[in-house]
Amino acid sequence: MYRIRIVDADDDESAEVLGELHRLTFFDGAPLPQFEIGAWWLAYHNDEAVAFAGVVPSTHARNSAYFCRVGVLQRHWGQGLQRRLMRAIEARGRRSGWDGIVSDTTDNPVSANNFIQAGYRLYEPEIPWAWSHTLYWRKWLR
Repeated sequence: MYRIRIVDADDDESAEVLGELHRLTFFDGAPLPQFEIGAWWLAYHNDEAVAFAGVVPSTHARNSAYFCRVGVLQRHWGQGLQRRLMRAIEARGRRSGWDGIVSDTTDNPVSANNFIQAGYRLYEPEIPWAWSHTLYWRKWLR
């Protein structure tokens, strides 16, 4: 049984758990996010944190959030945790009055397929913010 909850990243214990999960899922492949910005969720299996996700205000789309990071420990892959975290973020976005959520994937077909399954669509931003081969995703919440 998995459960998802939003956490206060200003809390030292939550920030430590987020940082550790980031290290275990991204290794040195991505810089550590600024957890004090935005909103962050943890997924638990029993009492163990096994996945995380975060969203920050988008600088690329008006009244939208940027789904900035998600990581799932490998032994918990295939349990739908990324999509469940996405749904939690979307629910928060609707309650907050966001118009949509944007994100990107680079060389990650599993995450790209999760975006497709969650109803996100590919789009071309006016000003691309990542690599030339990055895929950009958007989902309207209204």
